[in-house]
Amino acid sequence: MKEELKFDVLIIGGGLAGLSSAIHLSKSNLSVLVIEKNSYPKHKVCGEYISNEVLPYLKFLDIDVFSLGAKKIERFQLSTTQSKLLYTTLPLGGFGISRFCLDHALAKKALEVGSEILEDSVEDIQFSNDEFLVETKKSNKFKAKIVIGAYGKRSNLDIKLNRQFIKRKSPYLAVKMHVKGDFADDVVALHNFEGGYCGVSKVENDNINLCYITNFNVFKKFKDIQDFQKNVVYKNNFLKDILSNTVPVFEEPLTISQISFDAKKPVENHIIMCGDTAALIHPLCGNGMSMAICSAQIASRLIIKYFNSETSDREALEKQYLREWNSAFKSRLKTGHIVANLFNQPRLSEVLMRGLKWFPSVLPFIIRRTHGKVMSIE
Repeated sequence: MKEELKFDVLIIGGGLAGLSSAIHLSKSNLSVLVIEKNSYPKHKVCGEYISNEVLPYLKFLDIDVFSLGAKKIERFQLSTTQSKLLYTTLPLGGFGISRFCLDHALAKKALEVGSEILEDSVEDIQFSNDEFLVETKKSNKFKAKIVIGAYGKRSNLDIKLNRQFIKRKSPYLAVKMHVKGDFADDVVALHNFEGGYCGVSKVENDNINLCYITNFNVFKKFKDIQDFQKNVVYKNNFLKDILSNTVPVFEEPLTISQISFDAKKPVENHIIMCGDTAALIHPLCGNGMSMAICSAQIASRLIIKYFNSETSDREALEKQYLREWNSAFKSRLKTGHIVANLFNQPRLSEVLMRGLKWFPSVLPFIIRRTHGKVMSIE
């Protein structure tokens, strides 16, 4: 029987939130284990645009995205299903970088500062006597005082934990590809089509990232992705132009299904949930990556206070995390749901676009409502 190794913090999932937390906690001399099912580097279905709000925190984590080739983004482009177009300047600005690149850099930094990373999958989590027992697919067992859930949008682990959102089927499918061609370095675009929308922006190596989300009931009427794109996505003239005049980088597009925007609990079974594991903002808001990194900072700061006895007990830690998480993200998520519902109604979205042309200050206001302030470093 394998010995149960002990860590201060065990992190399930080695994406943006998990790795950012690992670096932060390790820099404070806590013992940290990250369990991640995939090896690095790996492409993931993701919009790959990040708001500049996270730059001070990434600097604190010793990550320089621009040395990695990230593209500076200053402008936002929006089109409706009828190809009506709007431009605005992004209030904070942002940058484009692939998960292939950024996750890999974060993983290397996590190892450098003392975190351990194990390629495995968590099968079960038990909590008793104020500590966790975590079992993995490869029969490893670990004990930890704190567990952070940062394993993404959905997992079999959600079923084990009896999370409510996982019991409801979600109709959304996402497709992501990198292509080569002409597209402005400083623009992130959001192009709507019937039943979905597509984000477009440059990342490192002059690749263009295209990531779209659609209703599976619309998608399944067609024989494959190419057929769907030509019959549905191409009806937006801007997407037709991009897809017709670029060369694919990937052999095949990446896809994920069952994407849920249902409410989740940021603390569940005493596990601190971060990133998409805690909540998923509608991709049309373009800020899920920033939220993941920001949630890592919130969790890490509070966990350090807990280990330094500045927080009285686990209950106080969990309540404070919930308060700070809601303060940072609840309003963003609500705005995201409202905007998504409006743009899911083509006729109404056309009316809204006319209104936005008459009142151009409204669009930057909406963007601010789905983004946070520049992160502070204490």
